[in-house]
Amino acid sequence: MHIVLDDTAMAAVGHGNILASRLIHRAHVETGWYLYAPTCALVEADRARPGTAEHLAALPGVTVLDLDLDLPAALAVAAQNTWATAHAQHAAQPTLDRPDGAIIATTAPEGWHGQPVRVLDLTP
Repeated sequence: MHIVLDDTAMAAVGHGNILASRLIHRAHVETGWYLYAPTCALVEADRARPGTAEHLAALPGVTVLDLDLDLPAALAVAAQNTWATAHAQHAAQPTLDRPDGAIIATTAPEGWHGQPVRVLDLTP
């Protein structure tokens, strides 16, 4: 299970969102569960809730993803309103390591309506 945390899901961790906490726990203790924190979304989450970036980056079950500056990444950024959304969507696309792509975890699922991604609603 590959899951990309968007900026709203990352900020929700700091607010004690039980669903987000369960994802982090699973990624830490269960084989085959992977959580990803795209750096652009991590920056936005830290702006919304200071300390979020350091907290998530320190968790062993969360992999922080750099924004690669290849053409697909540039096109993803150009197609979205925010860098956070663009990087999360780009990170969820299929890769050699994740041939089926990843699911985006969010507390604002309406923001992903119409986007070519699968969404996991973390709204309590």
